[in-house]
Amino acid sequence: MKFSIQREQLMESVQHVMKAISSRTTIPILTGMKLEVSQQGVKLTGSDSDISIESFIPAEEDGIVYVENIEPGSVVLQAKYFPEIVRKLPQKTVDIESDNRRNITIRSGKAEFHLNGQDAEEYPQLPQLHTEDSFELPIDLLKNLIRQTVFAVSTSETRPILTGVHVKLEEEELHFTATDSHRLASRKIPLETKTDLPPVVIPGKSLTELNKILGDSEDTIELSVTENQVLFRTKHLYFLSRLLDGNYPETSRLIPEESKTTVKIDTKELLQSVDRASLLAKENRNNVVRLITKEDNQIEIYGNSPEVGNVVEEVVADSIEGEDLKISFSAKYMMDALKAVDYDQVKVEFTGAMRPFLIRPVDDEQILQLILPVRTY
Repeated sequence: MKFSIQREQLMESVQHVMKAISSRTTIPILTGMKLEVSQQGVKLTGSDSDISIESFIPAEEDGIVYVENIEPGSVVLQAKYFPEIVRKLPQKTVDIESDNRRNITIRSGKAEFHLNGQDAEEYPQLPQLHTEDSFELPIDLLKNLIRQTVFAVSTSETRPILTGVHVKLEEEELHFTATDSHRLASRKIPLETKTDLPPVVIPGKSLTELNKILGDSEDTIELSVTENQVLFRTKHLYFLSRLLDGNYPETSRLIPEESKTTVKIDTKELLQSVDRASLLAKENRNNVVRLITKEDNQIEIYGNSPEVGNVVEEVVADSIEGEDLKISFSAKYMMDALKAVDYDQVKVEFTGAMRPFLIRPVDDEQILQLILPVRTY
């Protein structure tokens, strides 16, 4: 095996597949990175059996040559050392070759490294998913769907199903929903597709990693689902994740039908005000702030720690309709929700001091954030 490659392209691919490699895996060869070289280009693979990532560097694309002097072959490299070596190489091009005993030589400029490789035949084959249930989405739209929901997944393993994002397709709408049972984030988009996608739960960790890898691009990404895996595929990337087993709770029941108090307000002003109030609410473990509606569209945001002090701020809303209200909630949850709403104005719909409340953009029903209040005495 032998080839010369542009270091920048190699580094980018290495960083992508490293996101799937764990030093804690029970299968020793999975601590390595598989490298396959063909006349078409170079393919890198990393896997921890939960997530598998393949990244492909074409030999040539749009008239630019990335890989040359190719002698096909494959080997598994030590993922602990290879990325660091590539990052610190002195020149823009890298020459890599291995002999028949899988001793690998990496050269760049005057630097020369020797690494012991492993047999690529021993590396587990990734399942090639070819299913009828696949559809395409613009990459930037998928990134938004993930960003607006994944933060609300549960971080506790007591109910594993809640550590994932529920994805379902019904009535030509694609729904992403996440909840940790104290808050809920959901986003839906219209999607015209002929496929039947069974409802699935994708681990939050997988989606977070996928979001980091996907650049801001105009391209589309293909989603395919089988019984226990989901595949995201772009032109040069293949991202496979296991799905979570179990039934996702029916979340539509949590969403209040009507509201008693509706506040329309500038998103940024509310966010910054809650942020300031939370500075003095950090003492109690859940970082609680209080919101009180006043006359003349005024809202009071209050944060208090008996040992430290308190903070009061009045914010002017665009409008307040309905009953007067005093409610306490987690500042962190409120800030996460407001950051996920990509609109300047939000409406917050309350159904009473101890009932869940909704946050959504004033003119967009597709984004929804729900938060359970905190009981304060």
